[in-house]
Amino acid sequence: MRPFFCLFVCIIIFVFPCCAATPTDYYNHVVFDNSITPDYYYYSSGRAVFPSSIQLLSGSLPVEKKNFFTAPNALHLEWRSVAGGSWETEVRVVSMRNRPTDFIGDTLYMWCYSPESIPAADLPVLQLEDEEHDFTVPVKLQTASGDVPAKKWIQIRLPLSEFATASIHPFQARELHSLHFSQGTTDDTPRTLILDEIKIDDKSVASPVAAEVRSPPHAPQNIQAKGYDRHVDVSWDPVADDTLQSYAIYRSTGGHKFQPIGIQSADTNRYADFIGRAGVSATYRVKAVDRSYRQSALSETATASTHELSDDELLTMLQEACFRYYWDGAHPVAGATLENIPGDDRIVATGASGFGIMALIVGVNRGFITRAQGLERLTKILDFLEKAPRYHGAWSHFLNGYTADSMLVFGMYDNGGDLVETSFLMQGLLAARQYFKGGSDTEQSVYHRITHLWETVEWDWYRRTPTNDALLWHWSPQWSWFIDHRLTGFNETMITYLLAIASPTHGVPADLYYKGWAGQSEAAREYRSGWSGSNEGDRYSNGHSYLGIKLDVGVGTGGPLFFTQYSFLGFDPRGIHDRYTDYFDNNRNLVLIDQAYCESNPGRFQGYGADDWGLTASDDQLGYSAHAPDRATDNGTITPTGALSSFPYTPEASMAALKFFYRQLGDRLWGVYGPHDAFNLSQNWFSPVYMGLDQAPIVVMVENYRTGLVWRMFMSNPEIQPMLDKIGFKPDNAAKASSTVP
Repeated sequence: MRPFFCLFVCIIIFVFPCCAATPTDYYNHVVFDNSITPDYYYYSSGRAVFPSSIQLLSGSLPVEKKNFFTAPNALHLEWRSVAGGSWETEVRVVSMRNRPTDFIGDTLYMWCYSPESIPAADLPVLQLEDEEHDFTVPVKLQTASGDVPAKKWIQIRLPLSEFATASIHPFQARELHSLHFSQGTTDDTPRTLILDEIKIDDKSVASPVAAEVRSPPHAPQNIQAKGYDRHVDVSWDPVADDTLQSYAIYRSTGGHKFQPIGIQSADTNRYADFIGRAGVSATYRVKAVDRSYRQSALSETATASTHELSDDELLTMLQEACFRYYWDGAHPVAGATLENIPGDDRIVATGASGFGIMALIVGVNRGFITRAQGLERLTKILDFLEKAPRYHGAWSHFLNGYTADSMLVFGMYDNGGDLVETSFLMQGLLAARQYFKGGSDTEQSVYHRITHLWETVEWDWYRRTPTNDALLWHWSPQWSWFIDHRLTGFNETMITYLLAIASPTHGVPADLYYKGWAGQSEAAREYRSGWSGSNEGDRYSNGHSYLGIKLDVGVGTGGPLFFTQYSFLGFDPRGIHDRYTDYFDNNRNLVLIDQAYCESNPGRFQGYGADDWGLTASDDQLGYSAHAPDRATDNGTITPTGALSSFPYTPEASMAALKFFYRQLGDRLWGVYGPHDAFNLSQNWFSPVYMGLDQAPIVVMVENYRTGLVWRMFMSNPEIQPMLDKIGFKPDNAAKASSTVP
């Protein structure tokens, strides 16, 4: 599900294979390890009062690229403390979707370096602030040996017990929000301190004394490297070590000495080295690093070369990288899709799991995994889904991957069935039912198990009464129909009506498609104009042109691009027409409006253009938002899945976007699961996370563009064509000849 339930509930209630740590665990300790952007650190700020001064870049701390403790960068703190003045700089904890702020440990650690020695008395002071903005007394930075020596990395260790509260409420270290470095002694001398690897940890594990009683980690084994167009993918077997914190990756080019190029958290045994050009041969080695920074021996070497890829090869590269989110990054117990990575490693997203199942089909067909592996994973997912609670056949929006219980991420009213997320899941399951339709016992079992899940969804229950003119999104055994959110098009919920009408056991009348989804009632019109702020399209059909492009169906300029994706990952809209439009053509026009809007760039945002577009729902630097081609929701944030999941509609424009995202922004945007979720060049912000709802549509829609595979699988289900006939879908020529729009 995308924005609408999130928005309405807010109104109502105001990854990996065998690994040594969980995704959450790393971020329960590390405050800062590296900056995604190489110029200044987005999650920082500062200010000085004359005559004191502090060096800032665009109001933030500069990034140090020459001297670092862990590659490829650190924070550059340069100041001058003068009597009568002051300065301060803040380093904030990186906010990630659903990642609980829960720092574990008794000591604050950081590594520091200075080109010239700094007397202990002249070091800055530090105050901590928590999520409730309660803060501590100033504490003087100090090293174990006193002064900071010149040109030598040294670790500062400050017991959290020293940070007494100075606020009116107790300071909560576990809910750390930011660190504030500020003026100490007014020595009127220019000072520079490079800061790296800031974290909270337990001294019994992380201190050098504790490390002396342990052996260092074992060296990573089975290192492999594969070259692509502008990057090399490096992988290795995970190291089993309870105190493992990260891996350090080293590269050598041209026969030169190995240099550190980056780190990877302990939960991930893969690294994407973005070299930036083709024709480079590189050799790699990897070390394992524990929480006290003891390093293993270097691994054996692996060599690969970047080389220019054809457009077709670029698409395979893109699909394979995004597919890994659903293979390497799946929940280890459930096998299903995590809501986001990094994030809360319990939260499995029901709809994104359906998308992930379709990505699994593509992975098998493309040879990323074997058919046997795909069946094994699908069986694991089915085991999980069969254990999960169902509410008249519908699953909850979110499930606990370890226990299969419903998770109330959106608040106390969200403790029941979510019909839209269930329809996204079922779209994937039905496509898989047809793909894995072989004669083996395993495939026959999968077929029958999916059929049982399909036939036990009570779509008709979510009509609430036999006379209601629309389906409702939610039902809860405690709250009944309290949320009362009707499903009204045009948005992402079309597939819900299609499947509800197609159900062989709990179907709804076909006329509900026109009464509910495309309904003309006052409630439907208010719903459409309410979320969009526009009356254009409030009767479902639109007919207006935007930037010279006509939109048959849609509200305002059409909305975020996921409207053209979620219901159409399996449902093939090509060549058929209901009373209103051919949805392939309509979706293409919606995408063209999005691209044209970004090219015209009314908000004058940096980077927007013919190859930098894609407005859809995602995180941005302020939170989660449904970005669309209108001034009300556009804030300069581009979400790659918007353009990349539009390949079937706009292949040339989507290819241009892929090349821009990858070749121009890849050093900041490309990672182990392909492009990160979103970016905003005007704000110099790149999302630190990937989202389950966004990576799979890339895999699936690119495949639908290339071969139509997932469309064929879903449409071959025997319930689909009769459903389309009941609604009145016709081949385009026949439909256009007889179309009468009410």
